[in-house]
Amino acid sequence: MAGFSSERGASSLEKMLALLDVFTPTAPAWSTEELIRYSGASRSTCYRYIKVLQDAGLLTPVAGGAWMLGPRVIELDRTMRLTDPVAIGGGPPLRRLARDTGHSGLLCVLFSGTVMCVDDVPAAGAPTGLFSRGQRRPLFAGAASKAILAHLPPHQLRALFARHRTAIAGAGLGADWDAFRTALRVIREAGHSVTIGEFRPGILGIAAPLFNAEGGVLGSLGIAAEAHRVPARQRTALADRVIAAAKQACTLIAQEQPRGARPARAVG
Repeated sequence: MAGFSSERGASSLEKMLALLDVFTPTAPAWSTEELIRYSGASRSTCYRYIKVLQDAGLLTPVAGGAWMLGPRVIELDRTMRLTDPVAIGGGPPLRRLARDTGHSGLLCVLFSGTVMCVDDVPAAGAPTGLFSRGQRRPLFAGAASKAILAHLPPHQLRALFARHRTAIAGAGLGADWDAFRTALRVIREAGHSVTIGEFRPGILGIAAPLFNAEGGVLGSLGIAAEAHRVPARQRTALADRVIAAAKQACTLIAQEQPRGARPARAVG
């Protein structure tokens, strides 16, 4: 994994917080020496970063002089589950949708140029690892992402197209600005997005957008299933169910949302 020492304009605080990015399910523990090499910072500076993160409960020492994510992360996750308007408002419609359709349900939000799952309801017998809470996916691939992307403000879409033109074309969203804009208009007018195999081979995704009380897009609510188990003739009816569930979620989210809270997330 490349370090971040070469990032232009990165503040000391940004560099310190970026240390948390290295901890993943496949690499959960890092030694101090590894963190120093990753950071590109001086030894004394990296020691200071680690101490601040440890004092905040974001890192904890483990055997062998290594570090792992600390218990404060669990506390923050609990707070999110208890207070986040999207999770609270979107949860009940998501569970009803999953129960009524028999397919896995996904609740996602826009996060730092990606889409993150904040709640999931796996269906019985569903393939493992479809998409679960805390996982991210690309902004340009999959129904959950495209349902959000299609409702971003035009100035954000222009910036995204300028920076990610190749990825956008690869996702079938158009090789030029006009084609990109047209592809997103089709999704907006339909009120949902349907994809097959874009995030994981053989998986059908159907998702509809979620909005805050001011009409800014927050995320999406949808289902995922093995495509061969969902005949084409059933997909329109499933899409209608997804749209209805998303509308119910928007109503509940607006009720839960504190005044002035959670504007539409900017895309980095």
